[in-house]
Amino acid sequence: MTHKAFKSGFVALIGAPNAGKSTLLNNILGQKISITSRRPQTTRHRILGIKTTEESQVVYVDTPGMHLGGKRALNKYLNKTADVSMMGVDVVVWVKDDMQWDDIDISILEKLKSEGAPVVLAINKIDKISNKEVLLPFIQKISLEHDFKSIVPISALTGKQLGEFEELLIKLLPEADMMFPEDQVTDSSERFMTTEIIREKLIRRLGQEIPHSLSISIDQYKVEEKITRIYAVIWVEREGQKNIVIGGKGSGLKEIGTEARLDIEKMLGTKVYLNLWVKVKKNWSDNERELISLGYRGME
Repeated sequence: MTHKAFKSGFVALIGAPNAGKSTLLNNILGQKISITSRRPQTTRHRILGIKTTEESQVVYVDTPGMHLGGKRALNKYLNKTADVSMMGVDVVVWVKDDMQWDDIDISILEKLKSEGAPVVLAINKIDKISNKEVLLPFIQKISLEHDFKSIVPISALTGKQLGEFEELLIKLLPEADMMFPEDQVTDSSERFMTTEIIREKLIRRLGQEIPHSLSISIDQYKVEEKITRIYAVIWVEREGQKNIVIGGKGSGLKEIGTEARLDIEKMLGTKVYLNLWVKVKKNWSDNERELISLGYRGME
């Protein structure tokens, strides 16, 4: 009886903002590692999600959405993080959630050609395509743009065709030993995951503009025998944004804190005391030094 050789490697998930990369990662792993929302640029950092089976260990690299025209320091950081995340990976998955071909697609394609890694195109959100007859002609058309290893229609939300999709990726990985302990699911710290949970609750509750001006930092993180005490700061860029986050008589901040605390307790498996402050740091998203102070690495 012969055994299959163990496969192991890195798979970068790239694409435009809101294409469904984080939803795809969470569904593959069967648990929430990367925060999600309907707002573009929800993902701001490179996030690893690790799936280990008896036959393989796939290390998925979730990346910020690639976009054009952003001249602010934060936008440059997001694009740089996405670019760097493709370097040295074994497979690139381009997640595309529409059947258009525009400037951002041309830009992404140029980056893919320069990297040289095998590319799988995942056409996401097929559950939302009312006329499925347009899918095949689009696949035929886009296959002429690049030598894709495969083009796979999927639904990251419902899980449609994800099994076949994962099998395809594993076949493209090299034979290698596992790189992480078999029970490890991410390399993100609990402190980092805490800030992301708080930011997710803010993004989902607030309007279109403010989420881009929000960042979270941890002042204190105390692990005690029966409770973890967390003191965090929500940073905004203007005084008016601070008032919106806090809400009338503090109601907005209280609701955000409650929602975040429940998710943090679920993640940590312990009681949590969460104390949130809102502070103003003017124009932090367009200041490289402020970005570094808030934990946006890679700006140096």
